[in-house]
This record gives sequence, structure tokens and C-alpha cells, in this order.
Amino acid sequence: MNDTVGYIYILKNPSFPDYIKIGYADDVYSRLKQLNDKSAVPFAFRLYAYYKVNHRLEDKTVHDIIDKLNPSLRAKDNIDGKERKREFFEMSAEDAYDLLHCIAKINGLEDNLVLVEPTAKEMEDEDEATTKRKSTQLPKMDWLIEQGIINIGDEVYLINHPEEIATIEDSRNIRYKDQIMSFNQFGCELTGWKAIQIYAFMKKVGGDKTLSKLREEKMKELGMLD
Repeated sequence: MNDTVGYIYILKNPSFPDYIKIGYADDVYSRLKQLNDKSAVPFAFRLYAYYKVNHRLEDKTVHDIIDKLNPSLRAKDNIDGKERKREFFEMSAEDAYDLLHCIAKINGLEDNLVLVEPTAKEMEDEDEATTKRKSTQLPKMDWLIEQGIINIGDEVYLINHPEEIATIEDSRNIRYKDQIMSFNQFGCELTGWKAIQIYAFMKKVGGDKTLSKLREEKMKELGMLD
């Protein structure tokens, strides 16, 4: 790699849950601190993932890919008759991560892509924002099974460990390498994290949506969410 190495980053913010920010920084943590030093939004930005690159401003290529696939995802505004395109996109962090993963896989640089462990404070902020945004408690795994969103025997994986497959045993446990463990235990064992938002990071084999997204869609279908 060249001496000048930077990062394409994905940021989340509970203040606007339908959007994520995709940008470039020579130092991603300095950029995060810069954004969070401002008081314009109720909650802080959280670094969801980053991808190490060997050229500056390579995020523009990712922006161009998204714009070509669906230009309506880009946040835009008009100031004094001039359109401004923002680095914010109406998509989930999981979908943005999948896009970077595809790019990394094509280039044989999957190790350059890192899914960042959320802190306890970041998870609390997301839970607080979700509670205020949604008038009902989020259902658990037993409800997902009852609704047919997932089923006993389904194979599942974490988005940053697609090669590690587990099988759903019941609403509390999965089978992984002939061992029975809880969903959270499986997630923490693979990631090395102390805690994990398992619904946001788990997908069914053959599916393209996280359990969190599938749950949200079903709740909307049933009128449980606006």
C-alpha cells in the first residue's frame, strides 16, 4: 500500500435512524471526534464499520455506485438555487456494510473491512432512540418463530462472519459446531465482543435482510409500527 492510507467509514446516528453517513477520513477516529464535538444533533455519531484504502477520497466511488443503483437514496438539499449532495444515504448500515464487503471481496481485501464493536453507551443511545420512536416493545425470537420470520432448523450467520454457519434450535439457542449455545453467546464468541445486538447482525442463510429488518417489516405489516 501507499504511505497515504485512509478509511471509508460508515456512521450511524440514532438522531436520524433511516440514514447513514458514508465518508472518507485519513484518521477515522479524529473525524468522528470532530463530528461529535458539534451539538447540532441529540445523539452522537457511532462508527459502525470502516474499510482501509490506499487512495484518498475513495468514498466518492462508493457514492457513485449507490447513486447509479438508486439516486433517490442520497440526501440532497437546495440552498440559494444550488443543489447540494450530502454524504448521507437512506439505507441501513447493514446494507452499506454489505456493499463494502462486496467491494472488498472483489479486490481480495476482506481483512481491510472492520465491523466495529459498539460501546455500552452507543447501544443505550440506540435503545433510547428506538423506544422513543416506536410505541411498542420490540418482540423477541419466540415471536419471530411464531410469525414464521425464522424457523427451527434455519441456518443463520453474522454479517461479518458469513462463513460461520449456525442452526436455530429453539427461541433461545442455536447449534454451532455441535455445541448448543444462546444467540448472544454465539455472536460474542465469533466477534470477540462483550455484548452484541444480535438481531441487527444476524441473517438467515440465503436471505439478504437482518433479523432486525425482517422483524420491523412484519411489525409494519401487522400495524404494530407506523
